[in-house]
Amino acid sequence: MANLHIEDTFKLLKELVSIPSPSGNTNEVIQFVEEFLSELNIETTRNRKGGLIATLPGKDNSRHRMLTAHVDTLGAMVKEIKPSGRLKIDLIGGFQYNSIEGEYCQIETSSGKKYTGTILMHQTSVHVYKDAGKAERNQANMEIRLDEKVHNAEDVRALGIEVGDFVSFDPRVEITPSGFIKSRHLDDKASVAILLQLIKQVKEEKIELPYTTHFLISNNEEIGYGGNSNISPETVEYLAVDMGAMGDGQSTDEYTVSICVKDASGPYNYEFRKKLVRLAEENQVQYKLDIYPYYGSDASAAIRSGHDIVHGLIGPGIDSSHAFERTHKTSIENTAKLLYHYLQSEMI
Repeated sequence: MANLHIEDTFKLLKELVSIPSPSGNTNEVIQFVEEFLSELNIETTRNRKGGLIATLPGKDNSRHRMLTAHVDTLGAMVKEIKPSGRLKIDLIGGFQYNSIEGEYCQIETSSGKKYTGTILMHQTSVHVYKDAGKAERNQANMEIRLDEKVHNAEDVRALGIEVGDFVSFDPRVEITPSGFIKSRHLDDKASVAILLQLIKQVKEEKIELPYTTHFLISNNEEIGYGGNSNISPETVEYLAVDMGAMGDGQSTDEYTVSICVKDASGPYNYEFRKKLVRLAEENQVQYKLDIYPYYGSDASAAIRSGHDIVHGLIGPGIDSSHAFERTHKTSIENTAKLLYHYLQSEMI
């Protein structure tokens, strides 16, 4: 089997997570992906929602495949400028306030200016607040401390900061000697890096695909509708490549590819799932089957929007999803291997 260039995938992933892209403000990262594909002489188009579509021709153009991964991430918006000069925030995406306590962040104004800050409890100092450890981590109690000399709301507005400005979180990305990558936003930039590296491999090695294949880099998955449109009527198989969620009762781990059998939207296509399992077993790909109880994907969004497709969902196993995430290079490798063989397989 061809070299999957996992080290290059890690390098690309590190670049991707370092580009701020909360849902609703993804132009910079979409442009990065656009330029990556342009260097491979692959034409792309943007849909009106701002997502990016690349197409690789196949021998059979009467039936198509679509694979999708999303570049949008969790984030926040400025909800209120407090009289103290601190900022109250409103969350973008499904996560808990406690998962961002103490996190460095960036505020981007509508004019493009960028300021840094730290997300903290209002009652942070144990020397002042008796309930510092017990107070609830919620919108009322958490705020951004700006790294600017501000004393009141007027000082903040003089910087150009206003309600509705986007807040992104410092990824703190690190690759360890033991093969782990830990960072925010591995959901779903790990899968984006895998797909981009796979497209590069297909192009450079002149692999002829059996079916015309579309790759949608979506930008609204975290808010529920990233991959529900721009699906050609010829599309038969639709595969979302997203993270596998880990926790108590889950079989997903950080070392294999997770094949989802059911999430909050219901079961994924049974025949498609069995095909993915068969491909994994035939090609010595380490995998786990799993159910994600509080989860939805671009594939489930496509089904809900009425498209006549068979849908599937796979991805690398990610620990501490929607918080400070981590996975291992072997999970990235197993996911890439399964996708490599899937792209060259016959349809169900």
